[in-house]
Amino acid sequence: MAATMQCGDDTTTSENSMSLKKTLSVASPLTLRIVAECPVTKARACELVLPHGAVNTPVFMPVGTQGTMKGITVDQLDALGCRICLGNTYHLGMRPGPDLIEKARGLHGFMNWKRNLLTDSGGFQMVSLVELSEVTEEGVKFKSPYDGKEILLSPEKSISIQNSLGSDIMMQLDDVVSSTVTGPRVEEAMHRSIRWLDRCIAANKNPDKQNLFAIIQGGLNAELRKACLDEMTRRDVPGFAIGGLSGGEEKDDFWRMVTLSTDHLPREKPRYLMGVGYIIYHLPLMLMFCFFFF
Repeated sequence: MAATMQCGDDTTTSENSMSLKKTLSVASPLTLRIVAECPVTKARACELVLPHGAVNTPVFMPVGTQGTMKGITVDQLDALGCRICLGNTYHLGMRPGPDLIEKARGLHGFMNWKRNLLTDSGGFQMVSLVELSEVTEEGVKFKSPYDGKEILLSPEKSISIQNSLGSDIMMQLDDVVSSTVTGPRVEEAMHRSIRWLDRCIAANKNPDKQNLFAIIQGGLNAELRKACLDEMTRRDVPGFAIGGLSGGEEKDDFWRMVTLSTDHLPREKPRYLMGVGYIIYHLPLMLMFCFFFF
C-alpha cells in the first residue's frame, strides 16, 4: 500500500512525497546573518545574502510589475541603494512571456538589473482580477485581459514561469481570498494553499539557484492561520511570507494576525509581509520581526 501525506481532505502519493523530500534536501541559495537584535521587541537587523548580492533587512521592496519601475531607470534605482525589487509572474507570463524573457537571460537580463529580484506567483490576481478568474484544485483559470483567451495558472505553471524569469526569491502559488471574506471559503483556501505549496516545491527545477517561499494563509481566523503555520513550517523552505492581509480588514485584526504569525514562524528564516506599502506601518512591523515589505 502506498504511503500518503494528508492535508485537509486530499492526499498525495508516496511518489510525490519522495520527490518533495528530494527537492527539500538541496541547500537553498540563501544565507541569513543577524547583525543586531533588540532584547525587548522582536526587531532584528540582518544581512540576507542572495544570488545577486546582500540585502540589509528590514527592507522596503519597490514594485516593477512588468519588469520596470515606472518613471525611473534601473541605474537610478541602483544608485538609490535598492538591492531587491519585485516583478509580477502573472503579467510577465502573459506578456512578453517566459520564452522571450528566458532568451534575454531571464528577468535580470531583460531589465538589465544586476541586483536581486523577487517574483510573486500570480496568486493575488485571484483577488484583483476576481471577475476574470475561477479557482479549482488544478489551479486558477483566467480570461486574459488582453485578448480574452482562457489560461490556466497551476502551481506547476507558476513555478515554471518563475524558473524562466530566474528570480532570486519565488513565491508559491497560493489560493488567495480577500481578507474580509469569512466562512468555509477561507478554510478551503488555507488547506489548498498547503497542497499547492507541495506541488510548487516538487515543480521547482532550480532549488540550488532560486529560493521558494511559502505563504501563510488563514484569513482573520486565528485557528486556521495557526493550522497553516503548523503545517507549512514542517516544510524546510528557505523563507516564509504572511499573506491574506492588508485587504481592507480592521487594523486591530491585521495586527493580531501579524503577531500570531510572527510568534510561530522560524526565527532563523526570513519573513515577508505581503501587500503593506504605507510607511506608517513599517516601524511597528519591524519591531515584530518582519523583513520585507512592498
